Amino acid sequence: MLMKEYRICMPLTVEEYQIGQLYMISKHSHEQSERGEGVEVVQNEPYDDPEHGSGQFTEKRIYLNSKLPSWARAVVPKIFYVTEKAWNYYPYTITEYTCSFLPKFSIHIETKYEDNNGSNDSIFANEPREEETEVCVVDIAYDEIAERHYKESEDLRYFKSKKTNRGILQEGWIKTQDPVMCSYKLVTVKFEVWGLQTRVEHFVHKVIRDVLLLGHRQAFAWVDEWIDMTMEEVREYERATQEATNLKIGTFPPVISISETPLPSSARSGPSSAPSTPLSTEAPEFLSVPKERPRKKSAPETLTLPDTSRRDSIFKLPSFFSWNSSPQPE
Repeated sequence: MLMKEYRICMPLTVEEYQIGQLYMISKHSHEQSERGEGVEVVQNEPYDDPEHGSGQFTEKRIYLNSKLPSWARAVVPKIFYVTEKAWNYYPYTITEYTCSFLPKFSIHIETKYEDNNGSNDSIFANEPREEETEVCVVDIAYDEIAERHYKESEDLRYFKSKKTNRGILQEGWIKTQDPVMCSYKLVTVKFEVWGLQTRVEHFVHKVIRDVLLLGHRQAFAWVDEWIDMTMEEVREYERATQEATNLKIGTFPPVISISETPLPSSARSGPSSAPSTPLSTEAPEFLSVPKERPRKKSAPETLTLPDTSRRDSIFKLPSFFSWNSSPQPE
């Protein structure tokens, strides 16, 4: 298990960012979705929690197969997806990620928002955490972003909002900007596989940092699109975009409830710590190597197809096309 605390400042107020975050997530999910891939909204319901008050529960499936390297796509099923469950009690949220293909993998994020420049060193003082948790400050304007995600219109070193007159963000802006708010995120990554745990957990944290940087950059770069929206308007935008996104990736839109009926208490309260993982260590059935199958030294030199002119001929693919087959050594 590897825990880090991220601090991402924004030239906004906490109240403003509530609208901007909902708009950014909906727009980004729709832009990134393709037929059969992207973000499917499974559930999105309001509820009241006795401890945290009014909130919103969301469950999403993030389909990522085409984003995997070729060697991973060879062994990962096409229905591979990540499940995101979020309990939003803004300005406090809990988010969990689990993977359909990796039962030993999970991400747990607790987020708190405050109107300051990241100066609160005790914001998670009452939360269980590692003694030496690394604090990572993310600068949305001057931290390096992956070239494939770079857009000139979203470069905050040159962007100036027409409606708010905020920007251009000069070096050191976090100390001088007014208004300024900070997203504090306590992130725990677990990958309980011996021999790979440390490497994978550090890699996932790097990915998380890149995602946080991109998302917060876009939230401010798009500020003129959402700054005049009310909460009712952004919720309607979220609803319409979710339905369009689900249709875009090839699924039916979910039933999004607007009733006040609360969820079961186990869902409302959310987890108090990182989610536990299943006890089973057995590999999925489709990865099992057939016990009785003789191993060949090389692939067949020729492939004889059946005579299709015969009525009783049955065309069958060679066994090495089977999903359960393991690759043969050269």
